[in-house]
Amino acid sequence: MAGESLERRVAALEERVARLEAEPGAPRAPRDEVFWALEGLRRRLTGSGQVLFTGALELPTGEYYEWQQGAVTDGLLDADWSQGAASYAALGHPARLTLLRAALHGTRSAAQLQESAGLHTTGQLYHHLKQLTAAGWLQAEGRGHYRVPAGRVVPLLVMLAAVLPTENPTENPTTGE
Repeated sequence: MAGESLERRVAALEERVARLEAEPGAPRAPRDEVFWALEGLRRRLTGSGQVLFTGALELPTGEYYEWQQGAVTDGLLDADWSQGAASYAALGHPARLTLLRAALHGTRSAAQLQESAGLHTTGQLYHHLKQLTAAGWLQAEGRGHYRVPAGRVVPLLVMLAAVLPTENPTENPTTGE
């Protein structure tokens, strides 16, 4: 009987803790645990600031990539942004994004890529492949085979992560003002 009472009390405490943690304003993990990459960047800041993107991943093909790239904010704000238009434009079509996703999943031949993207003619396929290769998002690998270059895998996934909804985003919407 004493065991039941203890079990009920523990269950009641667990339920109470769960409710407290779910309430707005509930205690959260310390900032340096949630924003560990940001805290590392802050320790290395130069000038008026920097941005950083990084990733370590294994694709379904078994290929493993690690990548880190940063840029000084002043340089980005002062740069000619129109120079990036062709690269972004190449990503601006659903068929091209489907081709890139298929390539990251291991579909590499032109015939398989055409099928995966639901393109009806080889003319449509090569129109999209030309856009992607010209912008550096795909590279030809042997006759009729394509892959996402190693230096573009993480940047592509970072760009997608920035625009696709995620279930558990780690973000800090504050402005620091």
